[in-house]
Amino acid sequence: MEKHFRLISVAPLFLFLCLPFAFAGHDYGQALSKSILFFEAQRSGFLPHNQRVTWRANSGLNDGKANGVDLVGGYYDAGDNVKFGLPMAFTITMMSWSIIEYGKQMAASDELVHAMDAVKWGADYLIKAHPEPHVLYGEVGDGNSDHNCWQRPEDMTTDRRAYKIDPSNPGSDLAGETAAAMAAASIVFRHSNPAYANELLAHAHQLFDFADKYRGKYDSSITVAQKYYRSISGYNDELLWAAAWLYQATNNQYYLSYLGNNGDSLGGTGWGMTEFSWDVKYAGVQTLVAKFLMQGKAGHYAPVFERYQQKAEYFMCSCIGKGTRSIQKTPGGLIFRQGWNNMQFVTSASFLATVYSDYLASAGRSIKCASAIVTSSELLSFAKSQVDYILGDNPRATSYMVGYGNNYPRQVHHRASSIVSIKVNPSFVSCRGGYAAWFSRKASDPNVLAGAIVGGPDAYDNFADERDNYQQTEPATYNNAPILGILARLNGGHGGYNQLLPVVVPAPTQQKPASHPKVTPAPASNSAPISIEQKMTTSWNAKGKTYYRYSTIVTNKSAKTLTDLRLSISKLYGPIWGLTKSGDSYAFPSWLDSLPAGKSLEFIYIHSASAADVSVSSYTLA
Repeated sequence: MEKHFRLISVAPLFLFLCLPFAFAGHDYGQALSKSILFFEAQRSGFLPHNQRVTWRANSGLNDGKANGVDLVGGYYDAGDNVKFGLPMAFTITMMSWSIIEYGKQMAASDELVHAMDAVKWGADYLIKAHPEPHVLYGEVGDGNSDHNCWQRPEDMTTDRRAYKIDPSNPGSDLAGETAAAMAAASIVFRHSNPAYANELLAHAHQLFDFADKYRGKYDSSITVAQKYYRSISGYNDELLWAAAWLYQATNNQYYLSYLGNNGDSLGGTGWGMTEFSWDVKYAGVQTLVAKFLMQGKAGHYAPVFERYQQKAEYFMCSCIGKGTRSIQKTPGGLIFRQGWNNMQFVTSASFLATVYSDYLASAGRSIKCASAIVTSSELLSFAKSQVDYILGDNPRATSYMVGYGNNYPRQVHHRASSIVSIKVNPSFVSCRGGYAAWFSRKASDPNVLAGAIVGGPDAYDNFADERDNYQQTEPATYNNAPILGILARLNGGHGGYNQLLPVVVPAPTQQKPASHPKVTPAPASNSAPISIEQKMTTSWNAKGKTYYRYSTIVTNKSAKTLTDLRLSISKLYGPIWGLTKSGDSYAFPSWLDSLPAGKSLEFIYIHSASAADVSVSSYTLA
């Protein structure tokens, strides 16, 4: 990267009021596959046997050695050969969030295993970079020396020193983002690899404690990062961001209280944002906390969480041009924030709009913007318009995803792709020799950097496909990470999933089906206006015991509004979400007081037995 910039969990559920739908036009499935493949081109370290980007080879094999620590692995951030910890951690967080929300759609297109591999490649490195509770390595390599060289990663001769933060040289923003990344990744692996998920969570807890206890900006400690990834926004947003992800991953009330008690003082309820990026996390925090509020988790912090939500919706209204302040757009309709790698802001904002659209649909809500009421479908249409622009629906008819379509950037500002593969020509490429022989070539890259999203056009939709035009032709991992989720959503449709339900990321590979207990329909009331249907949705093994997740749909089949519902549930041996315990029975959740005609509510429970017995005790039809 050649510069710096400015400033699932277990949950209840709501009425399912939206119909599933998918989009046509672009091949979102192909774009999803390519966007994940890009991360394999960014890998550092010993490449695995199943490496699909075959023009790359092992690199950075001595990283950390001079510091007495193993820092082999991870990702190069952009078109250079430096490993910057802050954007790498943000990349892992956003890839994980994409999987948490849309893993089922990824699984349906056989891309979940690749997406999870991409997360694990980065998370494995973050574990290595955190060798002690209050020590975190935040950079390997020096941007200044690296940018004076144009070499393949496999030929690197630049300084590979590693830089760390510790109690004497703190970095709350770096530690907080890394905690968020590991907490989010733990959700991804919770059911397929619980031991790994627990390891990630242990690191996340320690890093949050480190970030909160020893406060300071990381670039004041790792000063070599200032020119490239300076933390303009400070660290308050990362403290809230990390707390939100740790709450989502653990349901630990400590982190919910942290969000409630510190929302005002750390800016979560005060900042109305028009950007979301590796530096500025407030809009992401506000979106997550709004989700917790809609899930009914806020408790006595509801007034504070409502202020977070107001700011989340300020961001959404700004994106679609119906707020008190609108985000600038190009004549062709693309979000425009800055001339240098503008596309990072496009993909991150579009991701927030996509997930918030689904949260609203699951809750049966809309947004009241300054100039109009905005529906969930309008938010999703906005996100789709941005993705379609990236894929070629723009005044230049240019795809800004390399390898997608016929007209895409051919001279990408990227060292590895612009130099012949070491497997084709193993002759050493020197530091300055690479500039003379390869950087200055006015020809297409010898290696297609498939899936890379480059910096993109200027404020007037103009773009120059030239290797030295790094502001527009350099890709970055954090450009791609948010778009994984959007592409999965656009390709797979809604699928009938309630985005406010507890998250269960499906297994990434085919496994032998376990024997499941028989699920029998729960008894319904004899009067027939209310139906109850149960089904087992997934199962997993933990410590020798098989657990089952059951979904129960209660439908008002009458022509009247259902109120005062009381359900009797017996043979329940685990936690339940989506209902409120009322004496010996269960009632509507706290956010719901009635069920209109023809509508349904869903609740879920988890235990290691056959389905519980669910029946109607009493109700009123008004």
